Amino acid sequence: MSAGRSIITLSQSWGTPHKYVKAVKDFYGGSIDLDPCSNEYSVVNAETEYRLPEHDGLKESWNYPTIFVNPPYGIDKERGTTIKNWLAKCAHANTEFGSQVLALIPIAANTSHWKRFVFTKARAICFLYDTRLKFLENGQDIGKGAPMACAMIYWGDNYYKFYETFIEYGAVVDISNLIDEKIGSDRKKLELFH
Repeated sequence: MSAGRSIITLSQSWGTPHKYVKAVKDFYGGSIDLDPCSNEYSVVNAETEYRLPEHDGLKESWNYPTIFVNPPYGIDKERGTTIKNWLAKCAHANTEFGSQVLALIPIAANTSHWKRFVFTKARAICFLYDTRLKFLENGQDIGKGAPMACAMIYWGDNYYKFYETFIEYGAVVDISNLIDEKIGSDRKKLELFH
């Protein structure tokens, strides 16, 4: 997570906590091929990292087998992007290239980006037990707790490995039955209430 975050602090270099980097690497067998929104303090250490301003992760290719995304949670006014753009790219990388994608994002189940790119495109969600996830700030474990709950989202085809890896970190839910369904359609609304 880097550019675009402006909640509580002026820091733009927020990073994934060590325990979640370890879990992601364990899930991927030891290494991560792409981190498209890295920063100079990142502890992810992916094989390929895109960093602003030289490489805009939303404009570069995501044709990699394993991808980990901890996107900016706020609005990037300079580029006109939001978390919705990152989630769209996650779903696209999975459907277009067969990439296995993990994303650490805030829980916002009522938003259009969750309905469009998580509930109807992702395979599973781990609702993290950490209620106020403490991100690294400029590479240091001194960050304040996030003001929202977070989840690890998975676009891929190995639910059981995702479950085995992330069950110690939160409640893991298989949402594959929703893939390519239109959330909010009249048919779905009727099913939910009957």
